[in-house]
Amino acid sequence: MLNVEPVMAHLPMARPSRPKLLVVDDQAINIQVLYQAFAADCQVFMATTGMQALQVCRDKLPDLVLLDVVMPGMDGFEVCRQLKADEALRHIPVIFVTSHDDPEQETKGLDLGAVDFIAKPVNPKVVQARVKTQLTLKFQADLLRQLVFLDGLTGVYNRRFFDPQLALEWARSVRTGTPLSMILLDVDFFKRYNDHYGHQAGDDCLKQVAATLRSNLRRPADVVARYGGEEFACILPETAFDDATELATQLERHVRALDIAHAHSDAAPVVTISLGVAAREGATGGSASELLGLADAQLYRAKSSGRARSCGDRLV
Repeated sequence: MLNVEPVMAHLPMARPSRPKLLVVDDQAINIQVLYQAFAADCQVFMATTGMQALQVCRDKLPDLVLLDVVMPGMDGFEVCRQLKADEALRHIPVIFVTSHDDPEQETKGLDLGAVDFIAKPVNPKVVQARVKTQLTLKFQADLLRQLVFLDGLTGVYNRRFFDPQLALEWARSVRTGTPLSMILLDVDFFKRYNDHYGHQAGDDCLKQVAATLRSNLRRPADVVARYGGEEFACILPETAFDDATELATQLERHVRALDIAHAHSDAAPVVTISLGVAAREGATGGSASELLGLADAQLYRAKSSGRARSCGDRLV
């Protein structure tokens, strides 16, 4: 019914999942009607107040919001205004669901950034069709945005994506109290590799390393980005220091197991990587830039200790 898988299959690095739909209404019966219409095809989240809706959006990042206009306290218009003012949430499409058919209200909603209006009582078939259309447009827009944030050579995210994503995950970690780890790594003696084997072989090497990193990340929210040259970075939300350290060790082994010959490496006769691990745990202070700086310092430590290994530390 809401088959958007053909679109999702073409999203770079997308992991298969059902669309996430947030239904916001202060009346339980209205929520129930919409839940029954979409539960088979979507992950349906529910909120009964404007504040609750904003929190769910921050925590779950739904693909679309079905939003009641008239609610006690914060009404739907204010919820929409705050969503569109938030850089991390402004791309979530909003469909107003309202019992009013006032053209002025519809104009106000569209001016605030809503993509559609649906009148109550809802016709399930109509609302399903309109949601399907908006989800398809959303996933196409996500694809276009994602292409801007992809490294053209390796297919992983680029620095343009990495910097704001690290800031976003840092803020989420501070807000929720969950750990946040990151890994900074680079290919050992890569200049020597390029000089000896040529730049085409160097490009192929980076592609293989990037694919190995990406395929061995554990959680859907984990991110790998090309940080620059032969350097890569991994953002690991809700990952404690010990788990990130274990992952770094495994990544080093997986890259070594590619068995890419490197005759001029002082670390091994094959391509290897050095990794620096940094983690924020508990009520640690600091900032995202300090976490990155700690990972960079640990990467330097790993390289100074002989390369082809990982070193790490917690932010204090």
